[in-house]
Amino acid sequence: MKSKHSRWAKAVALTCAVAVVASCGLPRSGPNKREIYAGSVQKQGDAFIVEVNDYVTRATAVVPALGFSESFRGAGTLGSDTINPGDTLGLTIWENTDNALLAGQGANATRLEEVQVDGSSYIFVPYAGRIKAAGNSPEAVRRIISNKLKDQTPDPQVEVRRLAGDGSTVSIIGAVGGQGVYAIERPTRTLSAMLAQAGGVTIEPEVAQITVIRGAKREKVWFQDLYDHPKMDIALRGGDRILVETDTRAFTTLGATGAQARVPFPTQTISAIEALAEVGGLNYNLADPKGVFIFRNEPAEIANQVLGRDDLEGAQRLVYVLDLTKPNGVFEARDFVVRDQDTVYVTEAPFTQWNKTIAAMTGSLNAVNTLDSSIQTLAGTGG
Repeated sequence: MKSKHSRWAKAVALTCAVAVVASCGLPRSGPNKREIYAGSVQKQGDAFIVEVNDYVTRATAVVPALGFSESFRGAGTLGSDTINPGDTLGLTIWENTDNALLAGQGANATRLEEVQVDGSSYIFVPYAGRIKAAGNSPEAVRRIISNKLKDQTPDPQVEVRRLAGDGSTVSIIGAVGGQGVYAIERPTRTLSAMLAQAGGVTIEPEVAQITVIRGAKREKVWFQDLYDHPKMDIALRGGDRILVETDTRAFTTLGATGAQARVPFPTQTISAIEALAEVGGLNYNLADPKGVFIFRNEPAEIANQVLGRDDLEGAQRLVYVLDLTKPNGVFEARDFVVRDQDTVYVTEAPFTQWNKTIAAMTGSLNAVNTLDSSIQTLAGTGG
């Protein structure tokens, strides 16, 4: 009787285990290849499935274009002696007489410090009156003052010094050694020189972006381009605002990878193979190297080119497929450029689900056997 009961219990346990696995499914990291392909446009889905090849890598190799416009690049370097509204000047006037017009008793030199150029471009000098300073060099202002004073004091000698002023400064904020307001002086008339004056960037140069705000215009450049492309090292203008920040682009990795994470771009460009390496590569216990997918909202112009069409409008959902087992698969993954907001997803290998099924069934049978043993023990105790 016990043998019959035992066989009956095991049969019921096996049936229950299979039923549970079949009806409830098993835990997994995401959709499998079959389910992804089932969502393609070709099967009345809403995404285009595209296998990556050399043509696709070329058509999708779009890097964000950063750089200054011609108006920024064409602006000439400010002359170090050009006076602007808001600048501060220092004046010294010598008079060749014992009865000086400006100097005090027993002196023949007068110093006028911090004479500010007003918003109308003028300064005021005693006995010389209002003099237009902005737009002139200190030498030109010196001659004007000398000519104004020579009829009132014999052979006046004038020195004009341009000091740092409000009209010739830039503000620098963000990831630099020293944020603040800096005067545009002879050594700091270009963007790279001014950044050096502010202590340099304090983030990785590969991902540093520099934004220059000039009036209503706002333009951005990669920090490295200031040195790789000298034309991008623009001349500064008074009132420029400079922002230094880290590249905010990122991609997401999911599925059978070393980690599921949102990953910031470590460089200006990153390939699919580098993106996988950033999270530890494929999980060798789970991953299917034939099922590396990149999900992306692709602009219409690129989508049309990739699909060989001309009728698509607006952003399109494209899923790019990489097969790392093909002879050229790794090269294609190395050449395929990952872009901002991409999702890199790796499917699990088919045997993984089989192993999970077996493990689930085995675990269920063990649980039933334990229960059966308990029942028999209780029955024996009761008898």
